[in-house]
Amino acid sequence: MKNYLFALNERSPKYKQIYEQFKSVIEQGNVKADEQLPSIRQLADSLQVSRNTTLMAYNQLVVEGYIRGEGRKGYFVNQLEPSLYQESPILPNKKRASKKESVRVDFRTDAVDQSHFPLKIWRRIANQVLTLPESFRYGEPFGEVSLREQIAAYLLQSRGVRTDADAIIIGSSTQQMLINLGHILKEDYSCIIVEDPGFHGAREAFQFHHFSLEYLPVYVTGADLSQIKQMDSDLIYVTPSHHSPYGVNMSIQQRQTLIYWANKVQGYIIEDDYDSEFRYTQRPFPALASIDATRVIYLGNFSKSFLPGLRISYMVLPKQLINRYKNQFLNFESSTSLFSQFTMAKFMENGEWNRHIKRMRLVYKRKMEHLVSLLKKHFGQSISIIGEQSGLYVLIKVYLGHSEEWLIEQASLYGVKVRPTSIYFIKNHPETPMIKLGFSGLSYDEIELGVNLLRKAWL
Repeated sequence: MKNYLFALNERSPKYKQIYEQFKSVIEQGNVKADEQLPSIRQLADSLQVSRNTTLMAYNQLVVEGYIRGEGRKGYFVNQLEPSLYQESPILPNKKRASKKESVRVDFRTDAVDQSHFPLKIWRRIANQVLTLPESFRYGEPFGEVSLREQIAAYLLQSRGVRTDADAIIIGSSTQQMLINLGHILKEDYSCIIVEDPGFHGAREAFQFHHFSLEYLPVYVTGADLSQIKQMDSDLIYVTPSHHSPYGVNMSIQQRQTLIYWANKVQGYIIEDDYDSEFRYTQRPFPALASIDATRVIYLGNFSKSFLPGLRISYMVLPKQLINRYKNQFLNFESSTSLFSQFTMAKFMENGEWNRHIKRMRLVYKRKMEHLVSLLKKHFGQSISIIGEQSGLYVLIKVYLGHSEEWLIEQASLYGVKVRPTSIYFIKNHPETPMIKLGFSGLSYDEIELGVNLLRKAWL
């Protein structure tokens, strides 16, 4: 039995330091299996701590399986698998710096403006919700009625969609809704038309159910619907009010063409209206579902317009699909926080949602203008900007003779993180590389710094 002497300090509890020292020597193999440790009294005397301190350390080691107590005999080391605790070799000439520390400006597209988030109001409503008896149970499988009613009222007022709470399904994300929806639709359909370029997350959801994909070409000028009648699919997924990623919207003529096609083939249009709230030059376009609700499955969410981490999305189903969907998923629990649903329902009921959207539309419009102005100032004819009329990001075509990969890598060397657009394309690839710049989570100063750094990186 060895005598152990550890240097103890005042920065953390002494029992924890003793526990960590023994854990370390055991994992490193410095003590053998079945070796006896000093008694609680002996260890306390040698370290000049109380017996209770050493007892707490030993108890923690026993609970985690490092040692065992054998009645009056004392404490013994247990056998461990040594290969599990071998230290990873340190490779020479490799810096171990955190990647986050090297990023000075991140033009990410999955963030919202934190400085204008209605934190006090949200917290106050959340505290009220916690006093409600219904907050202390499991939620409804298809979402809480109070939230579905508020969404129905909002869709009528903002998007012209006439629906009721029974037709609305609440979920955690657009992808999750699409996976559930695909499970229903694959009974009658085997292929679907998707946009090219288009939201890659939707493609993944459809391929999860082994749908065959056909591609609708989309350009900066809009979607090309000329070939849709010759396609085999009777389903189509589109982002008509703010195409992902080009940002272009479908004209009323294109919307009518799609509705006519869906009725003729007895198929469905899946309309992803993911950030229709943020148009800066005119009012949001009416949704496809406002033209014909019988052939349009409408998807919306609160991620872009409010808070990504809230994880609330919703889907409006045509009447002929509601019972099929609910019968299939009746015995599955909701994937969305009950607490978040009740809080959002109250937030909307109190008029805070409309106030928030009105406020953020102005905030994001000014940020968009600031970003576009700086890009034009510093890059001039070296780039062209796409999508500055709406949304929370812009695309920039970069005419400098470099690849997308080079542009991203070179930006990172200057501490700027930008996003590729190649992930959106299948066949309809552009000749000039495009970079995606999100601005919603950045301050004016961060936007300016980011553009300045990009100029140094690329020019």
